[in-house]
Amino acid sequence: MVVALGGAIGTLARWAVEIGIDAMAVPLAWATLIVNIAGCLLMGVLVSYVLAHPARHGLWRPFLGVGVLGGFTTFSAFAVDLVVLAREGHYAISLGYLVASVGGSLLAAWAGITAGQALRRGSAP
Repeated sequence: MVVALGGAIGTLARWAVEIGIDAMAVPLAWATLIVNIAGCLLMGVLVSYVLAHPARHGLWRPFLGVGVLGGFTTFSAFAVDLVVLAREGHYAISLGYLVASVGGSLLAAWAGITAGQALRRGSAP
């Protein structure tokens, strides 16, 4: 139940980002890029916390990690956006989108874990 509730929250948040980006009439799939990178950053912080406090997570980990962040991020939309860009002949843009999505997501996950560790060090046990 907590995963379903989290998923509903995450997908609604992703939809809100999509609506906001679509309103700006931006030609590239910026919404997917933004939610995937932001989701990786937040997942890194969450994982950092859960690894430091494995007994405390209870239902928070499945709610936030699988539900909210799983519903918020979207690999399938990234893959379809990439294929559509390439099929329309936008090869340079599709390559840039691929590098920005994968590289940005990996950097964001690293930054999230690093930030989570820094926050843990700065807080009382």
